[in-house]
Amino acid sequence: MYDVVIIGGGPAGITAGIYARRAMLDTLLVEKFGLGGQIALIDLVENYPGFSRVEGSTLVQRLEEHADEIELDVSFTEVERIEDRGKEKLIHTTDGSIIKTRCAIIASGASPAQLGIPGEKEYIGRGVSYCATCDGFFFRDRDVAIVGGGNTAIAEALFLAKMVRKIYLVHRRDALRADKILQERAFKNEKIEFVWNSVPEEIKGRETVETIVVRNVKSGELHEISVDGVFIFVGMKPETDFIECQKDERGFIKTDRSLATSISGIFAAGDCRDTPLRQIATAIGDGALAASSAVKYLEKRASTQSS
Repeated sequence: MYDVVIIGGGPAGITAGIYARRAMLDTLLVEKFGLGGQIALIDLVENYPGFSRVEGSTLVQRLEEHADEIELDVSFTEVERIEDRGKEKLIHTTDGSIIKTRCAIIASGASPAQLGIPGEKEYIGRGVSYCATCDGFFFRDRDVAIVGGGNTAIAEALFLAKMVRKIYLVHRRDALRADKILQERAFKNEKIEFVWNSVPEEIKGRETVETIVVRNVKSGELHEISVDGVFIFVGMKPETDFIECQKDERGFIKTDRSLATSISGIFAAGDCRDTPLRQIATAIGDGALAASSAVKYLEKRASTQSS
């Protein structure tokens, strides 16, 4: 039986693993894809302290190297559900195995939210994408639409502008939510045309995407824009279906100040929890605090058992 099992291999999960191993806990990190989480999909990170500009792939490499140095045990499998048996937690995986642990840290992150409009699911991989770093290469010298107005949408627009011919940035408001420095760069980029006060209604095409239909939220007028691709950045959906604990209306896990969930012995860290800010820096802070709280939980349990 492990002392702690960490679910998720992003910055929160790996940080939790580093702190847990330094506390000499028998630790396992479970990750369904690869280490790094959403960082692996980021072209350039400019707001991580100590690195004014660093490629996402470089940060992932550093995280992996640190995990190797502390000999963090990693299992690449997907968690199906967590069974709470009080002092023992059973983690059921999709490959049929059961992992036993005294406590757990949920750092499963979040995935891109979908619009839920006609044509979106039908054209995923055929013009619809949620990752410019992954798919931008396929749209060189073509016209694309980006939906969203936050940091991710604008950062990805600036990345795509290096290779595409034109970008129509569709945003439901008349002002962006992104950091001012990103906004200034976007407004200066001649390849980016802003479609203000508009929301996407449908994505059309034959074999691949050909147009996006947008509706002006003030006039109600529909407008069809010819594009070869649609990149969607409208928020995140938490990866928390496998755990039955207290969550908010969107599915993000609720925690207390120590990052404890509503289940004793289970903590949450990073983008999967209800937090006002989802950044690499905050995820790393969460990972450190969750691991520290897990250590205190195990120490308190051990002292109770021995008394």
